[in-house]
Amino acid sequence: VGDKVMVLARSGLWQEVVNVPASQTFPMPEGMSFEEAAALLVNYITAYMILFDFGNLRPNQSVLIHMAAGGVGTAAIQLCKTVENVTIFGTASASKHDSLKESGVAHPIDYRTMDYAEEVRKISPKGVDIVLDPLGGSDTTKAFNLLKPMGKLITYGAWVANLLTGQKKNLMAMAKTWWNQFSISALQLLHQNKAVCGYNLGYMDEEVELLRSVVVKLVNLYSQGKIKPKIDSVWPFDQVAEAMRQMQEKKNVGKVILVPELPKEESKKAEN
Repeated sequence: VGDKVMVLARSGLWQEVVNVPASQTFPMPEGMSFEEAAALLVNYITAYMILFDFGNLRPNQSVLIHMAAGGVGTAAIQLCKTVENVTIFGTASASKHDSLKESGVAHPIDYRTMDYAEEVRKISPKGVDIVLDPLGGSDTTKAFNLLKPMGKLITYGAWVANLLTGQKKNLMAMAKTWWNQFSISALQLLHQNKAVCGYNLGYMDEEVELLRSVVVKLVNLYSQGKIKPKIDSVWPFDQVAEAMRQMQEKKNVGKVILVPELPKEESKKAEN
């Protein structure tokens, strides 16, 4: 009672009081803010398991991170920087490129005006070792083709990026993504010496010990100053629509956080 904790839950966290199983709670490390705690678990567990458990990231390799300025993207960049000499390619709109370079992305690519696969090939003709794919559809095929021999493609995130357009789900975009869904046979994998993995943290509820071991590693990295959740903005519950718009219009760099209400000092600043 009274412990400061981070929690994992599939849904239902946009409220002041929640119940979660004790196995899905993790003590916050010393010096961590509640906003950082809210931004840590889902994104960093996802990025860690994709890069290290599936991707087997090692020194001198290269990684393509889509949506590099988002929650999982910023976590993945920081985790890549814990391994020696990893070359990071990151897709994001041009306005976010300076921020990406500061965080360690060697090659930011504006996916809106460029073919990111062509841009990667210009710099690395053989492709990359790991692709993080939250896009789905035809982008998964492009990702697979960008892999070097022994490369790994990890698809995750239910392909939200290509299913959300503007302020509502675009049914045509959804249909197009499913129509172009990536499919490959075991024989093709044999011939190309590549791996395809799928990751969904939402279906790992029963893997308590596995997740706890990942959180221990992440807390150690945080305590060493090697990772730090990037907060884009903090919004009170009564501004949830504005917070959602910040994401839907792809203005955020890092996490958009909801809190029941802003501290008094912050609310005074907002009024001024």
